Amino acid sequence: MGLFDTAVNDAVPQNNFTKPLIIAAGALLLAKWLKGGSSDEAQPETQASSPAPAPAPSAQQADTSGDGGLLGGLGGLLEKFQQSGHGDVINSWIGGGQNQPIQPGQLGQVLGQDTLNNLAQKAGVNPNDLLGQLAQHLPEIINKLTPNGRLPTREELGQ
Repeated sequence: MGLFDTAVNDAVPQNNFTKPLIIAAGALLLAKWLKGGSSDEAQPETQASSPAPAPAPSAQQADTSGDGGLLGGLGGLLEKFQQSGHGDVINSWIGGGQNQPIQPGQLGQVLGQDTLNNLAQKAGVNPNDLLGQLAQHLPEIINKLTPNGRLPTREELGQ
């Protein structure tokens, strides 16, 4: 079981929304890693359980150019949070200490409507329902993905 699987299983309660949340989190956080895409080519993500993750992009390398809603993995999400003025929030999820909460509306501003709609479509759920679930569980998922206070390496993701 890889780091992503472990993080999601530890952070997301088992209920009717588990599978859509895992699909959306995988598309949001692992798209570039799982596809092995470079930072200048956008590739849609098909399944959160795809084989062989590619190297994690740094925030500087992440593709945030409207690639069908995928933000370029965790590095791209970090960059989006920083650009939207919520860098302190996501940094609390990555670093040690207590995770700061994020309201669904704030997360919606970070992600943008196109990204949210694409994630909801991939997950097969209503965008507002997905946004509420992501706001509730994304802090813990990211916290579990970054146990050392930094973005995981390819090797760490595959373990």
